[in-house]
Amino acid sequence: MENVLEQQLLAATQVLEQQVDAELDQLEKLDADDIEMLRVRRLDAMKRAEKQKQEWLAAGHGNYEELNDESEFFATCKKSKNVVCHFYRDSTFACKIVDKHLALLAPRHLETHFVRINAERSKFLVERLRIKMMPTICLALNGKTVDYIVGLDDVGGREDFPTEMLEWRIARAGVIEYSGDLLVPPGDHVTGGAKSFLAGSGRNKKTIRGTTDDSSGDDD
Repeated sequence: MENVLEQQLLAATQVLEQQVDAELDQLEKLDADDIEMLRVRRLDAMKRAEKQKQEWLAAGHGNYEELNDESEFFATCKKSKNVVCHFYRDSTFACKIVDKHLALLAPRHLETHFVRINAERSKFLVERLRIKMMPTICLALNGKTVDYIVGLDDVGGREDFPTEMLEWRIARAGVIEYSGDLLVPPGDHVTGGAKSFLAGSGRNKKTIRGTTDDSSGDDD
């Protein structure tokens, strides 16, 4: 896990350095003061990135965590801007498949908190969010549920879907950073489930209490 986090930080640093180097190449008449100013800006950006990383790690980001009860769900949505929460049932095999993929995605996306909660031990929350099928992945942004991934239809309708397909589907809701094309799922063609999702109009935004988002500010 530590190696993955180190690689992510190194990759982010390399991208930042490449951007600064490209700017330097385009400017032919930089004096000493200009160069020093760019150096200071680069160091400040790296410090901010490291600080943000440490804040995410302190909040539990980078791991796929188990929530013990509904109060922890609300606390997670309050503490983290981006949340991916898997409502699962132990007896449902598809939930185990989703667990495997989310465990892989958690360390890739430090900007998002990936968690799971047992639906049978959180019946109040399940009722509030109107969850009917397992697995259901709740995607929350700034304390509001902005989308749901219900079952496996949105990731191709197959149990052997790739992790990248679920990553793309989550990215469609804007709760993870994604560098690919959000209009086209990964792979050579649009699968049946993803095609149906793209053709749909999407789901209504809701607060984490399960009511339709009417901008009332009810984010408890």
